[in-house]
Amino acid sequence: MADDWEHGGFGLYIHWPFCAAKCPYCDFNSHVTRTIDHDAWKDAYVSEIKRAGGLTSGRVLRSIFFGGGTPSLMAPTTVDAILSTVQQTWPTANDLEVTLEANPTSVEAAKFRDFHAAGVNRVSMGIQALNDDDLRALGRMHTAAEGLAAFDIARATFDRVSFDLMYGRQKQSLIQWESELSQALSLGLDHVSLYQLTVEPGTAFGDRYALGKLGGLPDDDLSADMYAITQDLCSGHGMPRYEVSNHARDGAESRHNLVYWRYGDYVGIGPGAHGRLTLNGQRYATEQKRMPTAWLAGENRQSQEVLSPQDQAVEYLMMGMRITDGVHLDRFAELRGKPLNPNTLSELETISMIDVSNAQIRATDQGFSLLNEVIRQLLAD
Repeated sequence: MADDWEHGGFGLYIHWPFCAAKCPYCDFNSHVTRTIDHDAWKDAYVSEIKRAGGLTSGRVLRSIFFGGGTPSLMAPTTVDAILSTVQQTWPTANDLEVTLEANPTSVEAAKFRDFHAAGVNRVSMGIQALNDDDLRALGRMHTAAEGLAAFDIARATFDRVSFDLMYGRQKQSLIQWESELSQALSLGLDHVSLYQLTVEPGTAFGDRYALGKLGGLPDDDLSADMYAITQDLCSGHGMPRYEVSNHARDGAESRHNLVYWRYGDYVGIGPGAHGRLTLNGQRYATEQKRMPTAWLAGENRQSQEVLSPQDQAVEYLMMGMRITDGVHLDRFAELRGKPLNPNTLSELETISMIDVSNAQIRATDQGFSLLNEVIRQLLAD
């Protein structure tokens, strides 16, 4: 079998750790600071790219993703320096996808034009909600009108624009979600990420929930109904699910995220960034220092851990079952050293949780709604 990057592709993730404010539901590695030395950060990213390039020379880079944090707070000169260094470091695909995450409060037409000139060709907008009351409850700093105006600016500047919406919010009804999603789909999107609000430990929402002060969250039945109507509406607008929470028109899927879900190789650069790299036949999990000050200091930024064949097989299954393409049974067997249990496959197929054909296993519509349990059973032996 060829090395893993030849299966899922090869990508680069750049983590920008700063935000204008910390959202109460966010458990990402994001920080609020008054001052940023943009030149120092630019130099640090360039240095890390060159270091990573020395380990992966000759691989064809297919995608770059600026995540965070709020990468649209970066100086355009930093983005330009990063992308110029990338071009000098790796051969790139002719259709290289370069995505930058943006929040509506950081959208400026002139700045977006500079990002585009630097090489960004896709933007992912953190809209999250289309009504002001819920935006305030989520700690967002923009109004619904500002969010839509920012989306229009992005769409006028970039070839491809996606945005995120969150459902299962406090006191949100099924009818309200149906109306909001219908409004979003009427905007002529080609990609949308739709996430159910998840209360994570260590967040402000997590603290409130532990104290019994986060009321109005949906029960399991309402959550299931919201997920089901999401699938129906998106499919009806020609944007079927291609991953648990992501919908796109044909050809508009996020190529970078598909590198993750297809278990390709990717370099992770920036505070707390994770990566997966196959070097000299061994696959590693990499992680960069989490705290921005420690990372910027520049010493021993990255640690790495050898992934055993079992680790790799589990990760491949957990990631691959998230997408409608599913998992190659032969690849799983080669990674782990033994195949999935044929009795388990038969049982899950009999109860319509999975479909097995052409040496490929895929979750059915019913299976997607119970995906964690499907994966648990597949890995039980």
